[in-house]
Amino acid sequence: MKIRIRNRDWNLSKNPKMKSQGFTLVELLVVIAIIGVLVGLLLPAVQSAREAARRMGCANNMVQLGLATHHYEFSAEHLPSGTINETGPIRDEPIGKHISWMVQVLPYLEQSALYRQFDLAQGVYAPGSAKARTARVSTFLCPSQPYGSEGLDSDAAAASSYAACYHDSEVPIDSDNNGVFFRNSRIKFSDITDGSSNTIFFGEKVSEYPDLGWASGTRATLRNGGGFMLPPKRNHIAPRASETGSLLVGGFSSFHVAGGNFVFGDGSMRFLSYGLDPKVFHNLCNREDGEFVTGDW
Repeated sequence: MKIRIRNRDWNLSKNPKMKSQGFTLVELLVVIAIIGVLVGLLLPAVQSAREAARRMGCANNMVQLGLATHHYEFSAEHLPSGTINETGPIRDEPIGKHISWMVQVLPYLEQSALYRQFDLAQGVYAPGSAKARTARVSTFLCPSQPYGSEGLDSDAAAASSYAACYHDSEVPIDSDNNGVFFRNSRIKFSDITDGSSNTIFFGEKVSEYPDLGWASGTRATLRNGGGFMLPPKRNHIAPRASETGSLLVGGFSSFHVAGGNFVFGDGSMRFLSYGLDPKVFHNLCNREDGEFVTGDW
């Protein structure tokens, strides 16, 4: 084969320097190995960035809940009740009214239409409230939660990733708890003697299946400071921690890697580590224990 460049013929077949050079097998394997190492380094970074974005989305949801609660307090001159029910203590079963704090703040989350779908005179388990109970509200769901709002059953109540704090330890939900949201509570900011900036309002929880849903003022939307658990494995469906009718409530938990998001009474959102001193966490869940919380938490 001849080509002509600048009036000169070049015979490629007789010029070994002009022949095309190929990859050897060793060179090819080295390139593949380098690409594999680069991909291995990149994937954790991508996953970390996605989790950071999900965590920010979760924090935004909780900030909206905090603002809605403050707007409710401005209108009603007291904070919403953790649950509205004639008698106590509250059992984990669909009996009674059990109107949750989440139902009460719906009008302040631009969900007035959904709020009107509830038959509050009969309670959240009434047939007239069935459609509203199964409605998915994206603000109530953490983006890191690996399964849908309805769990595995389309007829189940829509769950929530968040819960209000009713007490600083594991006791039944009733009218004498020392948190901010409990049975028929009407707490004012003046009742939070430890200071709103030192008192937890809401935190994350791992939704269980089956769950009574965000409309139910039971352990489905209320938790205590008795324990701050490690996160469950991804794609894990948490089983019910108690049989139906139990007085067991449980503590907060999160699907995030290092800790969980919490909203305090002053409206601030803080990420608390799993390594937080249990005593400090216990104090933050009590609105009036008189303990001065110190340290970097």
